[in-house]
Amino acid sequence: MLSGEKILITGPAGRIAFGLARSLAPHNEVWGVARFSDPSTREKVEALGVTTRVVDIADGSFDELPTDFTILLHLAADFSANDYERAIRVNAEGTGRLLEHCRSAKRALVMSTITTYKPHPDPWHAFRETDPLGDAMAPPSAPYSISKIAQEAVARYCARSFNLPVTIARMCAAYSDQGGLPMWHLAAIAKGEPVRTRWDPMPYSPIHDDDICAQLEPLLDAASVPATIVNWGGDEPVSVQEWSAYFGELLGVTPTVEVTPIPGASIGSVADHARRASITGPCRVGWREGFLRVARELYPDRIRQAAPAGGETERS
Repeated sequence: MLSGEKILITGPAGRIAFGLARSLAPHNEVWGVARFSDPSTREKVEALGVTTRVVDIADGSFDELPTDFTILLHLAADFSANDYERAIRVNAEGTGRLLEHCRSAKRALVMSTITTYKPHPDPWHAFRETDPLGDAMAPPSAPYSISKIAQEAVARYCARSFNLPVTIARMCAAYSDQGGLPMWHLAAIAKGEPVRTRWDPMPYSPIHDDDICAQLEPLLDAASVPATIVNWGGDEPVSVQEWSAYFGELLGVTPTVEVTPIPGASIGSVADHARRASITGPCRVGWREGFLRVARELYPDRIRQAAPAGGETERS
């Protein structure tokens, strides 16, 4: 794990950034910036030992931020439902402002998304970093994939213009005790509500917070000029239908999965993990083990049994 660095994290109360801040704060000088519209989220981050500042990365002043950060971890993002102008202003222009401010850093990681890829007709298609980009039309944020493609272009320019080594990481379905798509589905099942998705099967490449924290340093070490682009997901693809059935086993219920197709939207979010594995090595937490662990943390009184740690996925 990184130590002795001065690190700036954007969006430190977010479900991925919070886990990174929690793991980095004991051994580094960590700063976190966000709008912190909910003061309790700022208190939660500061309780980790993180120095916080209220900053709007799209339009606000950076005057209260030092310029001597050694590492930038840019995870903040806009998830506007339909405001393309706002999404591009935050996700693309804001990224440029941050990278310019931190241009003296040793390296930076910019978080992108698996939904930058053009939808593929095979739901189990494992997207490679060289695959075509396009609008995934993934709900609930219509502008998200387009604005993140714009973000990647800005980050690539900044890496070359400022000679700043950058890793652009296309995140898949991250999850932890802080949430994430699989855990939202777990919550629905626990409440007796249906799990809603847009395809059958609807596969993803989930990755546990432990692997995200463990893989951060090698991904930063891989930062380069021109920027390194890499998928950041787990090694095992699994569908919403399969993980819902697994959660049902753990809770002793029969889940309902409702499929509502969205014309034109991506029908699969599986990432080819070869490039990432060449940098980080394999993931340490399998999806069943990770889901069981988080389920026990969130619902300690409801988990009926420990479902098997191994087992076949639908496509393995």
